[in-house]
Amino acid sequence: MSHERRDRRTEQEPTPDPRRWRALTLLVAAFFMVIVDSQIVMLAMPSIEKELGFAPGGIQWVMSAYLLSFGGLLMFGGRTADLLGGRRMFLFGTALFGIASVLCGLAWTDGVLIAARVLQGVAAAVMTPTAMAVLMHTFAEGPERNKALGIWTGVGAFGATAALLIGGPITDGLGWEWIFYINVPVVAAVLLLGPRLLKQTPVRPGRRRFDPAGAVTITAAIALLVYAVSEAPLVGWGSGQTVGMLIAAAVLLSIFTVIEHRSQAPLVPLRIFRSPSVVGGNILMVIVAMAVYGGALITSLYAQQVLGYSAVTFGLSTAVYAVMSIIGANVSARLVARVGYKPIAIVGMTLLSGGLLLLTRIDPNGGYWSDLFLGLVIFGSGIGSTNVAASIASLTGARPEESGLVSGINNAVFQIGAALGIAIASSVAFASATGTDAKGLNDGFQAGFLATAIFALAGLATALLLLLNRSSTRPGTPDPAADAERVLTTH
Repeated sequence: MSHERRDRRTEQEPTPDPRRWRALTLLVAAFFMVIVDSQIVMLAMPSIEKELGFAPGGIQWVMSAYLLSFGGLLMFGGRTADLLGGRRMFLFGTALFGIASVLCGLAWTDGVLIAARVLQGVAAAVMTPTAMAVLMHTFAEGPERNKALGIWTGVGAFGATAALLIGGPITDGLGWEWIFYINVPVVAAVLLLGPRLLKQTPVRPGRRRFDPAGAVTITAAIALLVYAVSEAPLVGWGSGQTVGMLIAAAVLLSIFTVIEHRSQAPLVPLRIFRSPSVVGGNILMVIVAMAVYGGALITSLYAQQVLGYSAVTFGLSTAVYAVMSIIGANVSARLVARVGYKPIAIVGMTLLSGGLLLLTRIDPNGGYWSDLFLGLVIFGSGIGSTNVAASIASLTGARPEESGLVSGINNAVFQIGAALGIAIASSVAFASATGTDAKGLNDGFQAGFLATAIFALAGLATALLLLLNRSSTRPGTPDPAADAERVLTTH
């Protein structure tokens, strides 16, 4: 009898796609490009400001335009995979990203560049969740998918550092336009090889209906939230602008919830949030993003404003935590099949907290090896582990026809967390600075690191709560997707 069950189970299991690892290479190359473009303009901004004649303060929109359209449209972009097909929409988003990149390089005025960056962000909002949806469909839930997510996470972490490494030399050697033109070969490779290597994702059955009211309200809510917290360090957390935008975002989120509850074809079916692993994983993802981006910002400020590093030297110095993040992500992806994502989340948040607490010991007369190196090694290891655990938790048990939406939510909460972490950490740092000299700035940066360590400790508490929750998916259960489905249907 046991032999019959085993034979029947073997017959039911689909044969893995032999092209899956080449497909993953293509997907992570596109994701790497998206992450690089969110950061690479930082080092080119002085040149862009000078050449295109931006008004005072206007240059920030070269980054903000991309991040707002990217973060705001992620849920809608993810839903397009479920309604129109993940591969189709991924290739469409990639083509649009290539067109927008060329327009950015050709921009002849500040307005044209900002508009092109908005278009680039829209394309990224389609590309990222649809790429994740294709990945989820290419790799069955279990060890192989976890390994693929580990590679995805590691490449994303390295992309942010790579942007700092290559942005300065490209701008100085070729001109700022080339930070956008370098996307063209990657886009061409994806469009050429994608139709051959990538699998189409399941399309939601029945009539294809969008939810325009839900899409508009959630996009506006996320954009307002991200913009409010991004601007808060400049205009003040208690200013009318910040408070007004946060209230408006909350109102729009409430309206969105009512719309989704009544809609026959909701953008975000609210039953998704009845899954403890989905909710816990996304809460953990927000906190991880806050700690990682807040910690990275304070590290950058300390290295450049206190230690006097150039942008290129700083980029090289942070390579250590990018490498450790890749190692941590891949080791965690292999271990999660044996022990589950919850212990990995606990270990990762412990590393993240420990690394940030070590960095609170920075000294105005310090140096890289004495003040940064060890903390960055531990911090980087925690980045990889926590991202893998949070991603697996928030994506586990997703219905095939909703994989794009779940991926969009996962990426959207990460963007929100990143904006919150940067805003809060910078506010704490500047409020705690006791002067403009190295000693005064160092006091502020110590407080900034402490704030990010508190984020990480909150993440550790969340991971411990996930461990106590026995109803979410555990390794070794016969059918994790079925378990998650039961959670959705019985609550």
